[in-house]
Amino acid sequence: MKTFTTALIATAVLTVLTGIVYPIAVWGIARVIFPNQAGGSLIVAGNKVVGSSLIGQNFSSPRYFQSRPSAAGDKGYAADNSSGSNLGPTNKALIDAVKLRLKNIVESNPGTDAHQVPVDLVTASGSGLDPEISPAAADLQITRVAHARGLSEDQVRQLIAENTRPRSVGIFGEPGVNVLLLNLALDRTTGSHGDRAAGSHGGTPGT
Repeated sequence: MKTFTTALIATAVLTVLTGIVYPIAVWGIARVIFPNQAGGSLIVAGNKVVGSSLIGQNFSSPRYFQSRPSAAGDKGYAADNSSGSNLGPTNKALIDAVKLRLKNIVESNPGTDAHQVPVDLVTASGSGLDPEISPAAADLQITRVAHARGLSEDQVRQLIAENTRPRSVGIFGEPGVNVLLLNLALDRTTGSHGDRAAGSHGGTPGT
């Protein structure tokens, strides 16, 4: 009986400590030290939450940089259904999907050769929610976006540079361009906040 009572008390204490006290303490400390990260790294524009810097969105308008493809959910970019396609490199469905994406990119970016297209523009990430593309993938879209926005290519190139994340401590990983932040910077530059619609439908930041 004594052993049972001791085990019961230990279970109750550990449940309170690890199931209540510890999570609340971690949450509270995070809210104080890292409030933005603890809140989901949300991005606000025009007094409205337009997304998270950690979650990709779909952009289809020629006025915006396009994100990396997504296999998360039926329409992609579903934050509650993060996943990859789990298709192998020889899978016909994957090969056909890549060919179609490549065709669309070449057609929507005049003067682009298929061999110039970076792999991250035709393949999804493991999570399906990658918010970044490579600098090369951003550079490929400069002409289209500049023309659609009435900006010079140098202006667009500067915005890319300002929204490019460098390697961690200068040596780890690869640089990345946050697509949502870049597209919001484009809106601020051209004053086109009023034409925002759902990112997955019209391809504009804001929803």
